[in-house]
Amino acid sequence: MENTSLTLLNRLRQANDVDAWQRLFGLYQPLLIVWLRKYDVQSADADDLAQDVLVSVSKNLVSFDHNGRSGAFRTWLRRILVNRLRTFWRLRDRRPPTQGNSRFEERLAELEDEASAMSQMWNRQHDLYVLKKLLELSRPGFSPETWLAFTRVALHGERPDFVAKEIGMSLNAVFIAKSRVLSKLRAEAAGLVNSSTPSERHRTEGLQQWLLVE
Repeated sequence: MENTSLTLLNRLRQANDVDAWQRLFGLYQPLLIVWLRKYDVQSADADDLAQDVLVSVSKNLVSFDHNGRSGAFRTWLRRILVNRLRTFWRLRDRRPPTQGNSRFEERLAELEDEASAMSQMWNRQHDLYVLKKLLELSRPGFSPETWLAFTRVALHGERPDFVAKEIGMSLNAVFIAKSRVLSKLRAEAAGLVNSSTPSERHRTEGLQQWLLVE
């Protein structure tokens, strides 16, 4: 994995960073498909529509201004998702067969409303999913020993001295392993995941906590 201090969002703004764009698609396409299916898009169309959402992100990211706002990217992505859903059904001149027109519009409006329960569900699922997916995508970039030390200390809460003795690493090497992985995850998650408030940390029950605490 590339060793860089740039956040994934900053890397995405560089037109020649193909790896960053592939990472974005790998990171977000499964999440988008889950939400498209919630809004009655059939599996045959969900993959293409998820790609449409991410293509829209790629075309408009240069004009997107994060400006340090909490949850700005996930909010922007949610709005793109809502717009693409509206366009998808409008072009077909119908609504999902299982939903009446007014009810479907209500459901979309609820997702669009930042204060709604559905919007808050998007926020929680987005943050937890992205952090878990970043773990999965980051693992190949570290040695098995580094990853083992990180997971046992940072994720499972085991004592560093116990882990060091059991896996045959120095205590300092265990701390370094934890720090290296956390630094990389923080860098990539910056701007994507809102982990700034205790309420958010509580709702995700652990994953954001180790992103915040050394």
